[in-house]
Order: sequence, then structure tokens, then C-alpha cells
Amino acid sequence: MEYIDKKILKEIYPPRPDNSHKYDFGYLLIIGGSQLYSGSPALAAMAAMRAGVDLTLVISPERAANIIASFSPDLIAYPLKGHDIEPSHLSVLLSLTEGAKKVSKGKTAVVIGGGLGRDESVQETIRSYLTKIDIPAVIDADAIWAISTQKDILKKKQFVLTPHTYEFFVLSGINVDKLTLDEKIKVVKDFAREFETIILLKGNPDIITDGERVFLNKTGCPFLTVGGTGDTLAGITGALLARRKEPLKALSGAAYINGLAGELASKKLKEGVLATDLIRYIPEAIKR
Repeated sequence: MEYIDKKILKEIYPPRPDNSHKYDFGYLLIIGGSQLYSGSPALAAMAAMRAGVDLTLVISPERAANIIASFSPDLIAYPLKGHDIEPSHLSVLLSLTEGAKKVSKGKTAVVIGGGLGRDESVQETIRSYLTKIDIPAVIDADAIWAISTQKDILKKKQFVLTPHTYEFFVLSGINVDKLTLDEKIKVVKDFAREFETIILLKGNPDIITDGERVFLNKTGCPFLTVGGTGDTLAGITGALLARRKEPLKALSGAAYINGLAGELASKKLKEGVLATDLIRYIPEAIKR
């Protein structure tokens, strides 16, 4: 067991070569959003850009995609017809994934789950997509619910999971809220080992494990209960995965950066801190 500290930033952000090109630092796909929700994938994309990925593509149902495209000229949004993602979109999702792999020479990853919803057709599409891809993926929010019914999909994949305690209950059937830290570590470690995956249980501290190694992250503060900070964590993680960082290290580094950026934002804004404020402090967190 080891606590994460600022040394991890030097490991995941070495100096860039002078002859760097577009896509050298990753192309991240973000699949999220629905008729009702558009903020989650937008926050993930903006956080990923601030964490140093070269390009993001947000893939959302058309209403969400149109809203997301208006947030910032830095964001690209691909609209899917309809109110929600559905099985008929699977071929488009896979085609866009293969296209990203080709142009980035494999330096790509996906974040999936934020704002997608839990209708059965949505959940079926998530599971089908995850079964067919071979790139690193951050499974967050509604994608955690989807994967909870077919956890064997996780095996032999480069996937990372980012549940809060209730989502972990959905995954495992175990309520960890009243467990001691040592008990939580054992439960999360056992889950990761059984399903051959990497998981971050959000909390104080965050617990990150691949079933063998365990890392704890203490950055963060009570003001980060505000909605959207889990989306920024997913986006930062996706950025590091797209930059070909080893998944356990990517998840550990993202937890450290997300928490520290939140601390920096909350020092000035206290009760008024928003996820968009956290995003503004990601570069400063990395610089430190």
C-alpha cells in the first residue's frame, strides 16, 4: 500500500520533444449524454484537454451534441440521431473508434457512461460496445450500471472503473460505507483481482488497485461533493490513457490531479466551487 504524491506528475508528464506532432499525446473519445443530460461529457472533454490530450471527440445523441458543441470551440461533438444511444448506433460508435485508432496510431482511449441513462436499450448498447473494443476505456457513471450485470466483460481488457460507494455496491453487492479503511481496501482489491480489472473507489482517501498493488490518494476536499467532479476525474484519466500511460498509473495520477485542482479551486471559492472551476486549475495542479 502506498500513498500517491507529486512524484507521479514527473512520471506521467516527461518533457515533450521539440518535434512533437498532433496526436502524439492522444485522441480521446467520450461517449455520453442524452436528451436530458449534456454537461457530463462536456466536463470530461474539457478536463481531458486541460490534462494534455491533443484532441477529444464527444459522441452524444443529437440534442446533447449540439449543446456540447456550443460550450467551447475546443470541443468537437458528433451527433447521433435520437434521444439516447441505442443498438442501431453501434456500427457508428465502432467506426469512429477505429478511425481514432488509425489517425492517432493507436494513441487513443474512450470515456463512457456520463449522462447516458439506464434504459435497457442504452445499457445493452454500452455492453455491446465494450465487448467489441480493444482500446483502454474509463467506465464511469451509467456504464458502471451496464457492466454490473456482465462483469466478465472486464476480463482481459484495458478498462478502469471509477465508482463512488453506491456504484461499487451496484457492482459488487457490498456496502462499504461503514467499513474501516483496511476492510475497504481488501474488498476493492478482491473485486479487482476477481474480474482482472483496475478500480478506483472514490472516497477519503481514494482507493486504487489492480488486485495486487494498492495506491491511496488523499488530495481533494469536502467541497468536491458538487456534481461534475467525477466527470472531470474520468476525463483526466482518459487523457492519460490516450497518452499511453499504464492504466494503474493513469488512474492514480488522475486522482491526484483532480483532487489537487479541486483543492486549489476551493481555496478561493469555498462553497461556490463548481466542476468548471476545478477544470481551470488542472494546469496549475500539474505544474505543481
